[in-house]
Amino acid sequence: MKTPTKIIRTDKWQLNPTPDQKVFFGETVKIYRRACRFLVGIIYTHWAQLGSLTADRVAWPTANQLTPAVERLMHETAKRPNIKYPQFNKAFYKFPSYYRRAAIAFAAGQVSSFVTRYNEWQSGTRKRRDTKPPRLNADAGCYPALYKGQCYKLYGFDSAKPTLREQVEIKVFNGSDWVWTNVQITGLRERHQVASNKMLSPSLIFNERVCHLSVPFSCKPEKRKPEANVTAVDLGINTTATIAVVTHSGTVIHREFIHPGRDIDRRDKRLKSVSMRASLTMGKGGKLHKGFCSKTYQKCRRINNQIGHVVSKRIVEIAKKFNSEAIVFENLKGWKAKGGHKRSNLRQRFHGWLKAKIRDFTEMKWAELGGKVVEVVAAYTSKLGFDGSGKVKRDSKNYALATFSSGKRFNADLNGAYNIGARGVFKLVRRNGNEGRPSKRSGRSPRSWACLCDLWALRSS
Repeated sequence: MKTPTKIIRTDKWQLNPTPDQKVFFGETVKIYRRACRFLVGIIYTHWAQLGSLTADRVAWPTANQLTPAVERLMHETAKRPNIKYPQFNKAFYKFPSYYRRAAIAFAAGQVSSFVTRYNEWQSGTRKRRDTKPPRLNADAGCYPALYKGQCYKLYGFDSAKPTLREQVEIKVFNGSDWVWTNVQITGLRERHQVASNKMLSPSLIFNERVCHLSVPFSCKPEKRKPEANVTAVDLGINTTATIAVVTHSGTVIHREFIHPGRDIDRRDKRLKSVSMRASLTMGKGGKLHKGFCSKTYQKCRRINNQIGHVVSKRIVEIAKKFNSEAIVFENLKGWKAKGGHKRSNLRQRFHGWLKAKIRDFTEMKWAELGGKVVEVVAAYTSKLGFDGSGKVKRDSKNYALATFSSGKRFNADLNGAYNIGARGVFKLVRRNGNEGRPSKRSGRSPRSWACLCDLWALRSS
């Protein structure tokens, strides 16, 4: 029996601290990072003994043996007066026990990651022959993890809707002592309102730009009773996503085009400015320095993320509205851009095609609702007419249009979405189990090249 995948999603809870609280947060993050750096050295020194305690991460008692083992080296108690590293208690006076255990867990993760990567480097597993060995980074810019009751307490979460009563009390360092302080929560998501979601230990994220709690949730979606339909998605460059909801009988009950043109124009305008600045910098020859226009590229990546989230959110909303059995995508893994005549921007447009990002974001959102994503063979989804008339001819002036053999003109992306939906239905009902295998009847296309008309034929038979 296949073990269900654990679904972890993180919400951002915005905080509104006072100027004094900002100082406290800064001191808390600073001393927590110092403790992590201190512990990285201790754990790495004794990794030969400690590393075996983290080998089994399935059973919690076994994995938890590491924390007391590290504490026996550096935490002095009445029953344990003689320890190897008494400097820790002197340097971090009254350091809360749960902050200490969170720091131990983080430091152990840093050391474990380094040792694994270093062993791989020593064994010759390298991208290049002259790759330098990895380094142990003790200053990783971490943030303190908060344990409920010991490091934070929540107030005002009795009502279902967010109100001004929501506050969090956090144990912080004021420069000389550890004290409790109440902070107003000004921004929430909705995952804490889902009864089946389990809230895990949040992290206090604070720097010069942001101040919020990063709150992870273990999501356990309810068992679904879907309708006999699928939501098919055709990802393109003329239209970002074309949606068709196809029933098992071959009826299209919904279709929609999603194309956030404003965001795409914002991104393309910035990318065009890069080529202009590059030509001014290099002239007729030369070389661009490392990090050229890095801020612009960073902004474009954020715009791409925004586009991916907007499109994937709408896809999931449609699938949820029609209670679809699955969301169907083309399998475009390994696909590379081809074509484009001289001075054409077609290849550049393909580089801005967010096929993987939209698919991954959709799968993450849909899995949280208990749905599944299906991939079908991409060959001939748009080249074959959904009515079984054979190959279609794309319009040379408007590539978004396709002309069927009967002379009918139809949207090429919508035609592809119909065929994708049909292949998804066949895959779900196991009528196309051997995908990609040729049909036993000679002269026919492979079974994976199913079209919408094949569902009609199945219904009438």
